[in-house]
Amino acid sequence: MAQLWGGRFTKETDKLVYAFNASIGFDKRLLTQDIEGSIVHARMLGNQGILTQKETEEITGGLVSILEDVEHGKLVIDESFEDIHSFVEAVLTERIGEAGKKLHTGRSRNDQVALDMRLYTRYQVQETDLLLKRLLEVLIRIMEENLETYMPGFTHLQKAQPLTLAHHMGAYFEMFWRDRLRMRDILERMNYCPLGAGALAGTTYPLDREYTAGELGFAGPTLNSMDSVSDRDYLLEFLSALSIVMMHLSRFSEEIILWNSDEYRFIEMDDAYSTGSSIMPQKKNPDIAELVRGKTGRVYGDLMALLTVMKGLPLAYNKDMQEDKEAAFDAFDTVKDCILLFTGMLDTIKFRKDRMAQSAMKGFTNATDAADYLVGKGVPFREAHGIVGRLVLYCIEKNTSIDALPLSEMQAISDKFEEDIYDAVSLKTCVDKRLTIGAPGREAMEKVIAVYKEYLK
Repeated sequence: MAQLWGGRFTKETDKLVYAFNASIGFDKRLLTQDIEGSIVHARMLGNQGILTQKETEEITGGLVSILEDVEHGKLVIDESFEDIHSFVEAVLTERIGEAGKKLHTGRSRNDQVALDMRLYTRYQVQETDLLLKRLLEVLIRIMEENLETYMPGFTHLQKAQPLTLAHHMGAYFEMFWRDRLRMRDILERMNYCPLGAGALAGTTYPLDREYTAGELGFAGPTLNSMDSVSDRDYLLEFLSALSIVMMHLSRFSEEIILWNSDEYRFIEMDDAYSTGSSIMPQKKNPDIAELVRGKTGRVYGDLMALLTVMKGLPLAYNKDMQEDKEAAFDAFDTVKDCILLFTGMLDTIKFRKDRMAQSAMKGFTNATDAADYLVGKGVPFREAHGIVGRLVLYCIEKNTSIDALPLSEMQAISDKFEEDIYDAVSLKTCVDKRLTIGAPGREAMEKVIAVYKEYLK
């Protein structure tokens, strides 16, 4: 058993206890960050005269060689060590001798792992942000291509008013835009360096925390050593933001699943993002959308796990906090995979414009516009509402739509209807006359798309 402590103990840890306590099985993915932080720490110790120049060069050279050897497959991480920090220090000492034992001067595993996790999480936030940007680029393309692709808008899953596919996609653009804003906010709040906080009370060595913070790309050092080693707020914020990303993806997936059904037939899924049935040859299943919807609960679970771990912990570090990593790593991996696959699926979907328009007409989504037409003829809105309600009922009985009804039959319900009613209730008119910013009219949508494209630059 390889561990960084033991002087206080007179017998070995039970093997089962050791295995239960060990974290190298999952924290080995922090190798790059652990070595990056250690190199900067060693250089700072050298600058401060705590290490000699020779020792600093030996340590940094040894650390670089370990990272390169692992990356090239020349060195395999030995999981008999307690954690990735123990492994790195043991290999370093084996390679360069006594100088390797001096690397940990002025440092605790508490501030070391706090640093590693911050560096790793910062990278994951940036990676997630880039994936969201790619998704937004696909949405913009679909929006620009579908400014006149008419479809029903829904409330309560009931057809409500006509809009365009561009406008519908714009709603999701807004959601994922907000997700990117949350990524930026998280980066700003978390970007402070805990290295130098020690176990919880700093150190007596004259460390230059501003140097290490700057070299590692942080805005500055953290200002309370106890909070530095026990803070997991940045992880909770990121997992919360990832949960919201998944909620947005899940809502979108639900609509894609509905639109792919035979009852809607709004879309045709690409074969590369669909699966078939082992028994029913006609099936083309939207498995990616369904899995994204399903994995949303998994990410919620990761957030709740960490919230529950943290809720009763006194200051400062407690071993419970080791439980942050598996939940966080699972959420990081799951969300990135979901965004990547969802983006590919969305980018290859074919939209059935004819079906969408037909659905909007047959669903009486232009009924409000028919009522507004009567108001323009001097009919009070409440009365116009009742007239159009009777018109819709008549159409249902006749299995037709308002725009397909002969004028004589409309006039039998109200003599206010004239030939211009057909233009007034056409999908193009119903949509394009909605010109306020944020509405689906072409003029309003072109302004919004211009804003989105400028943002993506």
